[in-house]
Amino acid sequence: MIFESHAHYDDEAFDEDREELLGSFAENGIDTVINIGASLESCRKTIALMEKYPFIYGAMGVHPSETGELDENGFQWLRECCGHKKVAAVGEIGLDYYWKEPEIPVQKKWFERQMGLAKETGLPVIIHSREAAKDTLDMMKSTHAEEIGGVIHCFSYTKEIAREYLNMGFHFGIGGVITFANAKKLKEAAAYIPMDRILLETDSPYLSPEPFRGKRNSSLNLSYIAEKIAVLKGIDREEVYAVTHENAQRLFRLGRFAETKGTD
Repeated sequence: MIFESHAHYDDEAFDEDREELLGSFAENGIDTVINIGASLESCRKTIALMEKYPFIYGAMGVHPSETGELDENGFQWLRECCGHKKVAAVGEIGLDYYWKEPEIPVQKKWFERQMGLAKETGLPVIIHSREAAKDTLDMMKSTHAEEIGGVIHCFSYTKEIAREYLNMGFHFGIGGVITFANAKKLKEAAAYIPMDRILLETDSPYLSPEPFRGKRNSSLNLSYIAEKIAVLKGIDREEVYAVTHENAQRLFRLGRFAETKGTD
């Protein structure tokens, strides 16, 4: 079975065929999806998805580029959402310096606050870091992320930075970029990262793997990512599916959901 650890099926890119697409997952071996909040509105939509589909779980958080919308009322609502019985993580949160919007101090403020929320709720974090390697790492150290645990989504830095996160006990989300011809740094890092710290992800509808680069992505493309990891690791694709599934189950502690099934 296949565990999709990072997707955005609330996105409008899926409005025309969402139900049909999600309905095809079981026959394609995909048994678990974490749908990721990126704004307050996407968190609301994620809750609706995980209440409708038994195989979808959620992450509640505000993407760094959306933190300009946060205030104390919004943050309190986010805290309440984290108590939902199918919320598996806080995320995606972090720093994004590609556009530098909103201002970096605003991003840092809400990154720190959401790290605190994860510590408060006992949930792992899903970290977004784009062109902000040093500041992300520094803030994770200052907030004692090693006490929280989680995954670096769409990891794109060097194996030296990977080593820092490994020492903090973190996992690494590997997606479609691993199939790109120019992804030399990522391939070196993926070869270095132990298999027991790797999660499969697509970031759907974004970052489609080759040969679908530039088109809408979906979890049906996870096979291309798994195949590339298998080649780098010298194992077969089925082993990649099995190990990454176990890794994600362990990180997100999905066994606890079975224990609370049927409760509010």
